[in-house]
Amino acid sequence: MQFGIFTVGDVTPDPTTGRTPTEHERIKAMVRIALKAEEVGLDVFATGEHHNPPFVPSSPTTMLGYIAARTERLILSTATTLITTNDPVKIAEDFAMLQHLADGRVDLMLGRGNTPPVYPWFGQDIRQGIPLAIENYALLHKLWREDVVDWQGRFRTPLQGFTATPRPLDGVPPFVWHGSIRSPQIAEQAAYYGDGFFHNNIFWPPEHTKRMVELYRERFAHYGHGEPHQAIVGLGGQVFMRKNSQDAVREFRPYFDHAPVYGGGPSLEEFSAQTPLTVGSPQQVIERTLSFREYAGDYQRQLFLMDHAGLPLKTVLEQLDMLGEIVPVLRKEFAAMRAPDVPDAPTHESLKAAQREATDENTDTR
Repeated sequence: MQFGIFTVGDVTPDPTTGRTPTEHERIKAMVRIALKAEEVGLDVFATGEHHNPPFVPSSPTTMLGYIAARTERLILSTATTLITTNDPVKIAEDFAMLQHLADGRVDLMLGRGNTPPVYPWFGQDIRQGIPLAIENYALLHKLWREDVVDWQGRFRTPLQGFTATPRPLDGVPPFVWHGSIRSPQIAEQAAYYGDGFFHNNIFWPPEHTKRMVELYRERFAHYGHGEPHQAIVGLGGQVFMRKNSQDAVREFRPYFDHAPVYGGGPSLEEFSAQTPLTVGSPQQVIERTLSFREYAGDYQRQLFLMDHAGLPLKTVLEQLDMLGEIVPVLRKEFAAMRAPDVPDAPTHESLKAAQREATDENTDTR
């Protein structure tokens, strides 16, 4: 099972000091957080994609390429890459290039995003969000698997004899997670291709997450990729820890109360009861995270959001130190509960081995 962090790259005032970091400071802080993630033994760093204030990560592959040069083990991913407003040709080429630079330590999460104005900024119609996601991914999937592509669709000019360059490293496309909070069509899309399904697991109650994951698992099996419990699932989560749970609540409360995504809504206690947000001691975080399996089943990737709402970099780095201490416990406990035929999280090496095995089988049957 993979553990890591994801960031949305928000530039938010610290409510305890009133200070807002500059864009430069926030970008550099995201890099520092990624390096810290590798240092404390996490597996994955994922960045969002946004094209509007107060967010800074408008060019995920640029940032991930820079981080790739400064890390050795960390898997670099996105949360999410906008499949609706990015050209699939550009996604194919950008992530293949990143794959080569990072020696395969790359996958990506595709999604529609949650900022409606982004559609007209990139010449698209939000009313076509689902059809765009479906058509654009069909093309991206083809571009990574066929050396010469002829294609025609509704939303972009046709391609005739086109080759995306560079080709994927070792002929193995980056693994794709389809991220969705509430769209069953995206769960269906992930299942159809046998790709991963990622539920951000932050703003919704467990019952909703359970329904979405179960739909994906059922359809994964329907399309012949394996049994439902063998589907590839990822979850988000949100934690804030201190050694003493009361200290954690006291320190995090002003950030919760003033964060744009929370402010004016339910109280910290109400939100924690209704969603997977966990503010407390490391043991409480361990117990709450392990409980995700009760409604999501055995899953392959757990990412935490830890650097939002104006939290200062120093605090985030402290949180990562604490996360690094509890992840070995989570690994051990999840592994002990896991069914023996549940697959590991896909990596470049495992995908390459599977492709080699499939090629050998095809050769043997000729």
